[in-house]
Amino acid sequence: MKIVDGEIYIGGISASEIACLYGTPTYVYDEQAIRANYRRAFSAFSRYYPDFKFFYAVKACNNPAVCSILVDEGAGIDAASVNEIKLAASLGKGGEEIMFSGNFLSEDDIRLGLQSGAIFNLDDISILPRVLKHGTPEIISFRVNPGYGRSNVGEFVTNAGPNAKFGLHPDQVMEAYKSAKDAGIKRFGAHMMPGSCITDCDYFPFITGLLMDIVGKAGRELGIDFEFIDLGGGLGIPYLPDEDKLDLERAAELTSEMFKSKISEYGLAPPRLKMEPARYFVGDAGFIVGRVHSIKHSYKNIIGTDIGMNTLARPAMYGAYHNILVNRKEGDPRATFGLCGQLCENTDFWVKERELPSTICEGDIVVVENAGAYGYAMSYQYNGRLRPAEVLVNGTKHALVRPREEYEDMVRGTSIPDWLGSGKK
Repeated sequence: MKIVDGEIYIGGISASEIACLYGTPTYVYDEQAIRANYRRAFSAFSRYYPDFKFFYAVKACNNPAVCSILVDEGAGIDAASVNEIKLAASLGKGGEEIMFSGNFLSEDDIRLGLQSGAIFNLDDISILPRVLKHGTPEIISFRVNPGYGRSNVGEFVTNAGPNAKFGLHPDQVMEAYKSAKDAGIKRFGAHMMPGSCITDCDYFPFITGLLMDIVGKAGRELGIDFEFIDLGGGLGIPYLPDEDKLDLERAAELTSEMFKSKISEYGLAPPRLKMEPARYFVGDAGFIVGRVHSIKHSYKNIIGTDIGMNTLARPAMYGAYHNILVNRKEGDPRATFGLCGQLCENTDFWVKERELPSTICEGDIVVVENAGAYGYAMSYQYNGRLRPAEVLVNGTKHALVRPREEYEDMVRGTSIPDWLGSGKK
């Protein structure tokens, strides 16, 4: 994103043109930024550990156009559900190019996951016997909770440690792999979720060391050579204006050194190193273009826009910060405003106080930054406010990659039972 003579540009397209062509609110993804983010990260990690692969966690942004960019760059797919496995298949990915990392799986999840040939990444030892009732997977991975986690975006998304719902307790790891080996499974991997949106480069070698001490002992005692170790995601981006960026090169170097050291310490055959970022690839490559509809002067001065918590859930869910820009007015004097959407919920008042241009007025275009991860994917219908459009830009090229929902989308698949009548008088 850049500002030229006051006009905000995403790629080579102005926010004004996006709003005119596609309406508001609209999610906009910058293809060139996504590719640059992927290449930067892959170059860093593969430089220090050549047998390296990324799997893209599609839960962050599941638009097929966005997913296809990362598949084209060489990423596999990390799927949290059977429907995400189907999405991967639609992009030409199957078998062990998919990590199936669902949790609390149903019988249908297990059966369809086995049919897909994806790598089963089991979140708990209790799932293994249920999987074996349907068949014996070619390869099994267990997700390990190393007992520690961190997040830059709130406790709710720490994903590891005693308060997280994910992964095996370290005391269960030996039993889990022994049970899998006794069941005749011969190929193994290991996985963890280290946390969320971490920008401290020293954290990644630290948490890698914790994981390797847990699975390294299991591998050594059980005679298991892991085909891969998956360090999960967690590569962070800065959301706050004064927040430092992750030193990616240093994180890759330190993590690889720790990984190689632990492989040697436990006498393991060198496995493939995997990671499953999502936010790092797409977070800062996504934006929301919205419009100011009203300005209220009451107990607070409140800017009312068409960007509600149903459009961007993160601020209402856990107080996440997103920078907001006002098109053609960023050079103007500032004043304190709140900002909200159009929903009948006070949690839709998702910015209580923010310094914004004092000249902001009805009709102005606003742009929300860092909206590419857990933005549209977490949007929903409420109050009859429907999901926005999604647009992909590449330089001066642009295309609608998901249309704005309409009334028919809200009622699709519903019916009124005969005994209620048609509802018409």
